[in-house]
Amino acid sequence: MTEETPGFEEKPDVPSGATPDDAEPKAASSEEAAAPAGDGNENAGLVAQLDQARKALDERTADLQRLQAEFQNYRRRVERDRAAVKELANANLLTELLPVLDDIGRAREHGELVGGFKSVAESLETVVAKLGLQQFGKEGEPFDPTIHEALMHSYAPDVTETTCVAILQPGYRIGERTIRPARVAVAEPQPGAQGTKAEGAEDKAADDKESGGPDEG
Repeated sequence: MTEETPGFEEKPDVPSGATPDDAEPKAASSEEAAAPAGDGNENAGLVAQLDQARKALDERTADLQRLQAEFQNYRRRVERDRAAVKELANANLLTELLPVLDDIGRAREHGELVGGFKSVAESLETVVAKLGLQQFGKEGEPFDPTIHEALMHSYAPDVTETTCVAILQPGYRIGERTIRPARVAVAEPQPGAQGTKAEGAEDKAADDKESGGPDEG
């Protein structure tokens, strides 16, 4: 066993010309300088990772918003196409029923819509009305070539424009879509009627002027 000499303590090596007390402050200062450098590198790494996470989040958010917009457009397009297909199917069905509705109308005009036939006819008219079928065409309304089809033509002195004077077959529409124009008889103003009327007024005015004006009572 090695015997230790009492009162003797080992001292750290110190450079020549330096006192032993100078070694400890230098070591402490080296540790303090190394610590901030390590913390700075760690913080820079965390900031870089946070920036990458934010960038990825922004990209995923933009992708989600784009997908949502595409889905909304797709859903609106599907709903629009579905409504168009439904309207077309209803129009085709109701077009096939128009001759039956014409027969019901003629029977009503002749007083033959009675009994069970009347009940069935009114039920059918109720059903087609629920499907959106609307009847149009009235006597006395101005002729409109977009919704009327003129089958008969005549002149009349009591009209000032081309007018529907008889409804031969009513027209039908679904919403804004016309599935059959109203077939009508039209009358136009009598040719020369306006000119003859104006000439008569002028002649009367001239006669009044020559006679010194109208007679006073």
